[in-house]
Amino acid sequence: MYTKAGPPERLTTVEAPDPQPGPGEVVVSVSFASITFADTQMRSGLIEQPDASPAGSPTSGIVPGNGVSGSVIAVGEDVDPAWIGRPVAAATGGGGYAERVAVPVGELYRLPRGLPLDSAAALIADGRTALALARAAELAAGETVLVSAAAGGVGTLLVQLLRRVHGVTVIGLARGARKATMVDRLGGSGVNYGASGWLEALRHSAPGGVDVAFDGVGGATGSAILGLVNDGGRYVNHGMASGTPTPVDENDLQLRGVSVIRLGEIVRGPEDNRNLVNAAFREAAAGWLQPVIGQRYRLSEASDAHRAIEARETIGKTLLAV
Repeated sequence: MYTKAGPPERLTTVEAPDPQPGPGEVVVSVSFASITFADTQMRSGLIEQPDASPAGSPTSGIVPGNGVSGSVIAVGEDVDPAWIGRPVAAATGGGGYAERVAVPVGELYRLPRGLPLDSAAALIADGRTALALARAAELAAGETVLVSAAAGGVGTLLVQLLRRVHGVTVIGLARGARKATMVDRLGGSGVNYGASGWLEALRHSAPGGVDVAFDGVGGATGSAILGLVNDGGRYVNHGMASGTPTPVDENDLQLRGVSVIRLGEIVRGPEDNRNLVNAAFREAAAGWLQPVIGQRYRLSEASDAHRAIEARETIGKTLLAV
């Protein structure tokens, strides 16, 4: 938890009473907690923090984390006791960096047979996002696609999904040679945007420009990405890992016929959100979609995990093993 926005050292481990399930709630014994880049931005104060601590967390501070996997150990009133002992994943709405969490039974996800708990934690946020992004782009056969932050949790999934469309060329921007190689392994063409001359290398990989660009970085990198989108193409904005948004000239894009698609526009309500999570779980259980879990930290090492993510040292998904 942390009490005030700031550097990773603000995250500390505290003892708190075990949560008790209220009516319609269950308590999950957490095996893995998901860390998202947004967690680090919230903790640093770059994006807005929640107004209050999640239910069951210490009232003196904020406990990050919006996705966990584990098993149900207790149920409240009006909840089927058959949930007890069942492996699940859950969206927590905050408070996920914990050994136990209380969540509404409606936020639980049953895991399909063959889906490990670590994969479920890796997919509950990123799998949904990647599927929604791929759907929104409406790719056609033979198009060229650019994915930024392609070696991250969402990016590695997105590359896999886009490669399924017949004849599509997927180019992935990743910072560092190791990350660019990961993109290659997933079936894309990796470009190291940490190297000098990366923009020229990108233009060489896409001499005809790109039909779709997925921008999760923003800033100057996002501007370069946007400039490569062909007239009539699609620009999909889903983040600003650089800390600043991509400047978008709406009038210019309208003249060029470039469609702008934003993350907040592509999930069609709670039911769609739930369907996307379940779809990601099914695809992973069937072996069609594999989360890249690049690093695992203990719960007490959450500050180290945040520090590594901010230093761009991580690859794929980062989990807390509880």
